[in-house]
Amino acid sequence: MTKEPVVAILGATGAVGQEFIRLIEERKFPYSKLKLLASYRSAGKKLTVNGQEYTVEEAKPESFDGVDIGLFAGGSISKELGPEAAKRGCIVIDNSSTFRMDPNVPLVIPEVNPEDIAWHKGIIANPNCSTIIMLMALKPIHDLSPIKRIIVSTYQAVSGAGKEGIDELRDETEAYLKGEEMQPKILPSKSLPKHYPIAFNLIPQIDKFVEKDYTKEEMKMVNETHKMLHDDSIAITATTVRVPVFRSHAESVYVETADELSVDAVRKA
Repeated sequence: MTKEPVVAILGATGAVGQEFIRLIEERKFPYSKLKLLASYRSAGKKLTVNGQEYTVEEAKPESFDGVDIGLFAGGSISKELGPEAAKRGCIVIDNSSTFRMDPNVPLVIPEVNPEDIAWHKGIIANPNCSTIIMLMALKPIHDLSPIKRIIVSTYQAVSGAGKEGIDELRDETEAYLKGEEMQPKILPSKSLPKHYPIAFNLIPQIDKFVEKDYTKEEMKMVNETHKMLHDDSIAITATTVRVPVFRSHAESVYVETADELSVDAVRKA
């Protein structure tokens, strides 16, 4: 791509979309034209990027005509509009879980498996936040000696649940400090019938439970690691916990390698 690309951000008004905008400004990402897209509910809102005001447009298939790169902030809309954008020649970089385990879609962390980008067919998937953190640390070790076992515990901020999760923590904290009853509606997952307060609390469940009594979030770490390291034999167990902070996840990771490695060699890597 010789010219500066036309870039569209889908979900521009949400927490992830706002982070896309912040990073584009911070890294001075080049573009010839920028389109900000969202659902019909957010269409018409005004946002400023690099000092220029933009009107958020409702995202439709034709929104991607002439667009080179589509940054998708995630959500169910990816399933509908991702293929439509790709069909129109747009390279979609999707932040949702929609395409991550699709065998025809590369799942990529640039610092871990950039070579997989080469076989994309218009859509490139971005892994789960907790998987990215872990593999950024483990890939250099895996290059020294193949990893055989991973035991990981994550402590994940409410930003992982999007703007609604951030709002819920703020509202519950205010209610608690006023002596009012907290009204949880989002965590551990909006789709579940029962919700728990996160303010001054820990919730050892992120998303719903799936096979083998692991949560969906925990199985993402297992499946995505196998796909990106191209090795299904790695034994992985994950425990994911939601913690009452707005931003920044933390992880504790135990790892076994095929060969004995010195701590110095690991630190250097």
